[in-house]
Amino acid sequence: MASRKLDEQQLDDLAVGAAILGTGGGGNPYIGKLRVRELLRQGKDIEIIPLEALGDDDLVVSVGGIGAPVVGIEKLERGDECFQALKAIEQETGKTISALIPAEIGGSNSMEPLITAAQAGIPVVDGDGMGRAFPEIQMMTFFIYGHSPQPAAIADEKGNVVVFRKVQDMYWLERFARTIAVDMGAAAGFADPPMRGDFIKRYAIPETLTQATNLGRCVRLANEENRNPLDAIQTEAGGQLQFRGKITDVRRELKGGFAVGRVKLESLENPNDLAEIDIQNENLILRCNGTVTVSVPDLIIVLNVDSGEPITTEVLRYGMRVAVMAFPCHRLLRTEAALKVVGPKAFGYADVNYQPLAN
Repeated sequence: MASRKLDEQQLDDLAVGAAILGTGGGGNPYIGKLRVRELLRQGKDIEIIPLEALGDDDLVVSVGGIGAPVVGIEKLERGDECFQALKAIEQETGKTISALIPAEIGGSNSMEPLITAAQAGIPVVDGDGMGRAFPEIQMMTFFIYGHSPQPAAIADEKGNVVVFRKVQDMYWLERFARTIAVDMGAAAGFADPPMRGDFIKRYAIPETLTQATNLGRCVRLANEENRNPLDAIQTEAGGQLQFRGKITDVRRELKGGFAVGRVKLESLENPNDLAEIDIQNENLILRCNGTVTVSVPDLIIVLNVDSGEPITTEVLRYGMRVAVMAFPCHRLLRTEAALKVVGPKAFGYADVNYQPLAN
């Protein structure tokens, strides 16, 4: 796959596809999309490169926002938080970063590396560390497969920058970063420790910027051509329709810094068929008639039943007519090591054994 320059149509499609891959969380990409679009209109180039374009010795940093997604909508950013965190990493290591990669492709964090790349004048690698959205830092494949948790950096809109020089492990990094992010107003920019190109080529989820762009494109074209977008997602993007229903109940609460809750649905075809979705920022568990049918780390996505547009967990409401779609996760998230960090038991579901969706 060749390198390419991002254009505005690709950006629009990417934003829709990233919201789909966000599995209900990750934050709405809309504001980030507007920021990227403005940079493109200012004449900035944003180059997206394939994994194989990296040299083994090239240094790559993953960047993204950290905090509560709803705060990111309400609180205006200065716009260079991730860039300042990136510069802090370069200053701490004395090394120049060759490229950026998204920490997660899902939701708003698909946009932050594009913004930072335009500001830094370096490319973005076509891949990420999750293949979806997850709520915590340690849930990236990079850390699951042994990347060092130091040095990392966090920056806010006030100009504060904190560098983590010595951290015991990825769980401590998540704990410290989350605490500081709250003190920074629950929205900040984060830069992970630099990774070598050969490590990225082994442990990044590949081609997820392309996947998200293609997902958004298939939804857009289906609507423009008066085709069923749900069918398009299934046939063109490999989605698996699980349930079509009306939301009958939504319960959410803030717990431990996360939006935790459950959504109940009644089938549009048969009122006796019921479904429930457990959420922790993202959609974690889907039960149909009391039986677990899909669980994390596979992707559970709630879509508008008519338009195919993704619906994030914070805007789910009683009476919405939705379709629940599922995507199988990448094989890097299905290993024994990964499931300890991102499987159902890692989220507190001791009684749920992960059963992979068929690819």
